[in-house]
Amino acid sequence: MQARLLLLQSLSLQAWEGEEGEGKAGQRAEAPPSRPFLLCKGQPAFLLSFLPSFLPRLFRKRAAAMALLRGVFIVSAKRTPFGAFGGFLKDFTVTNLSEIAARSALSAGKVSPEIVDSVIMGNVMQSASDAIYLARHVGLRIGVPVAVPALTVNRLCGSGFQSIVNGCQEICLKESEIVLCGGTENMSQAPYTVRNARFGTKLGVDLKLEDTLWAGLTDSHIKTPMGGTAENLAAQHKITREECDRYALKTQQRWKAAHEAGYFKAEMAPVEVKTKKGKQNVETDEHPRPDVTLEQLAKLPLVFKKDGTVTAGNASGVCDGAGAVILASEDAVQKHSLTPLARIVAYHVSGCDPNIMGIGPVFAITEALKKAGLSLKDMDLVEVNEAFAPQYLAVEKVLGLDPEKTNVNGGAIALGHPLAASGSRITAHLTHELRRRGGKYAVGSACIGGGQGIAVIIQNTA
Repeated sequence: MQARLLLLQSLSLQAWEGEEGEGKAGQRAEAPPSRPFLLCKGQPAFLLSFLPSFLPRLFRKRAAAMALLRGVFIVSAKRTPFGAFGGFLKDFTVTNLSEIAARSALSAGKVSPEIVDSVIMGNVMQSASDAIYLARHVGLRIGVPVAVPALTVNRLCGSGFQSIVNGCQEICLKESEIVLCGGTENMSQAPYTVRNARFGTKLGVDLKLEDTLWAGLTDSHIKTPMGGTAENLAAQHKITREECDRYALKTQQRWKAAHEAGYFKAEMAPVEVKTKKGKQNVETDEHPRPDVTLEQLAKLPLVFKKDGTVTAGNASGVCDGAGAVILASEDAVQKHSLTPLARIVAYHVSGCDPNIMGIGPVFAITEALKKAGLSLKDMDLVEVNEAFAPQYLAVEKVLGLDPEKTNVNGGAIALGHPLAASGSRITAHLTHELRRRGGKYAVGSACIGGGQGIAVIIQNTA
């Protein structure tokens, strides 16, 4: 406690001397309205009411602006095209996919692997035999020094975002200055397993194969598949099948328009794929169905509930892919002459009822905005991962999201949802789209199986 008070005292003296809130690397920016000062994610907020009454108003603003102790910047963000289930990426392990995304991010950001201080990768299914070594193997493959540590994280559908949260924490605590973050998934390689066979079986007992993919998409605690939780939200918020299909059509059409306009090129890391015609560089998502019609969507059978809402056409696609986001402190940006693309403003992770896990982004976004002293009106872009159409529509309804600035170029119903990769994809897309549009703030979020939500707010530094 004494150390924290000394830190606040030191900052107050800096403010008294005229220092303003942190903005772009090497610059100062106006702080948002007053909020408690946060030392770092996971540490409690300290109200400033105990400070002397003569403390300058400037410091109160500066303290409120700092949802993170240090400036943390995105200096590169890339992702592979997403492959359909059993599609062109089915033979790439999660390590292969992460390596491709990481190399592309390092190259785009002009970041030498030798200056990376930490590697953090998200992965859920552990579908490859060497997936337990994922982050470490990625670091070694791309040339990060042997002494640099690596960490693989799993917050289910929020794992890509979680890698960024962990990276921010390391930079906040000065444990790292440059962190390679990312998320990767190959759902096509999810194996069938046999449980309880290692020490033999009884005579006459048949071995039972377990589909780890389906098992992973079912919450055993509530004995409900993820699609079932989306149906719960549909019932709770009176969302109809027709609304879900109309939204699915819109997200497909938005992806088509963005693809044809070339909006995904800045974030894309091409993948060399072997085909019957030889090797080809693929840089287009495989899962979208841009020419689907509302009539076709309406004919698809319901999957989880009779008279329900969820079909294969209005749910996110089971897919393969990876993303990589490189974070750097303000000191590292200046020292290595890096170009900051965006600043991490705030983030939040929260829990919710697992029976309606899809509502998680509501709480995560709300709390992240509170930390930043911002509101949804300040956001130029919003991304809510589309696990299922009724799940997204419930979040939109509760938060009162503006459809014209939410998932503007299509979401997971079109692109697909390779679990751990989606947070990295959303972050990469928001980073580049915010700059293309000349916007200021964006928030990306995802619901999480088991009942959680995660959100990250970024600020354009252009």
